[in-house]
Order: sequence, then structure tokens, then C-alpha cells
Amino acid sequence: MPRLTHMDIVLQPVEEGDLALFRRFAVEPGLIGLDWGGFRDAQAPARRFAEDGFLGAEDSRLMVRTGAETAGLVSWRSGSFEGKTKYWEIGIALLPEFRGRGIGWRAQALLTAYLFEHTPVQRIQAATHPENLAEQKSLEKAGFQLEGIIRACEFRAGRYRDGYLYSRLRDDPAPDLGNSSVTGAPHDTSGEPSAN
Repeated sequence: MPRLTHMDIVLQPVEEGDLALFRRFAVEPGLIGLDWGGFRDAQAPARRFAEDGFLGAEDSRLMVRTGAETAGLVSWRSGSFEGKTKYWEIGIALLPEFRGRGIGWRAQALLTAYLFEHTPVQRIQAATHPENLAEQKSLEKAGFQLEGIIRACEFRAGRYRDGYLYSRLRDDPAPDLGNSSVTGAPHDTSGEPSAN
């Protein structure tokens, strides 16, 4: 199965066994962090997996694995400001026990490199919550720049809340991931955890 790797972090397509994690994200309050928006249809992931394996033309997901463990997932979806020029908006959801270990920024940097390598978009963006300092640092380490505040952009926890918008353009400097190519061989195959 195709894989994108960096050190001990691997991005790879969703497998049937991953659907249990998708169901957990739909029904376990707080597991996904601030993005949990209430109970969702726990069977929807199985239907989507049967449709396209979560690799669609307009939105997709890949699993984030470290060693033999599944840490979470990354996602991307298309958008456009004027209806002609497409960009990708990326996201990440890591299980609590994998946060704060340097996995998030590396997974998002790998995903960004993959999207720039295999799609012609000029812009990749990501939004996060003002209180999510860890994700803000993660995006900055992955080469993203803060563009500004999006006022009252989401309804969460009973009220409308602001968001922060980050972006990386194709020609912006990329972080060093140690790979000569996104789909190349891992830089470190020793199995030792990498430093943050």
C-alpha cells in the first residue's frame, strides 16, 4: 500500500480497520478536541469508505501512523475564493496520547508537500481556534503563516467564535523533513523517536 513517510511518521490511505476510530470521533465527546460538534452518524464513515475509501476529488483523508500505532488522521478539502482558483484546506485530528510529541506538525508538513507535489494548487490553508496554541505552533513549524482572524466563522459550544487562518503558498519555504521526495524512502529507519 502506498505510504508517505518521515522518520517514524507515516501517512497512508484509510483501511477498513480504521473505521472504528472514525466512529469514536463521531460519538465520544472531546476526543477530537475543540472540533467536536455534537453526536454524528457513526455509520457514515463506513458508507464513505465503501464509496471511495476517503480519497475523493474534493475531500480526502489519510491516516497518521507512528510505528505500529495509529495516531489520528489528516484531511483536505477543496475551496475557492472566486470560483475558479482552487485551494486545499487541511486539517488534523490526533488522539490525545499522541499530542505534544511533534507528530502533528510533521504530518501536516508531509501532507502539504504531498498536495503540492501531486496537485497544481498554489495555496494550502488551515484554520484553527485562537485558544489552540499547540496547533498554531504546529502550523508555523510546518511552514504556514498566520494571515489573520476570521470573525464569527464557526458555531461551537453554544456561540459563534473567531478562527485564525494560516496559509502556505507553493513557493514559501518548506520545513526540512529529511526526505528527498515526499514519497521517497524514510530518512531514519531506526525506529527511534524523533526529537520535537
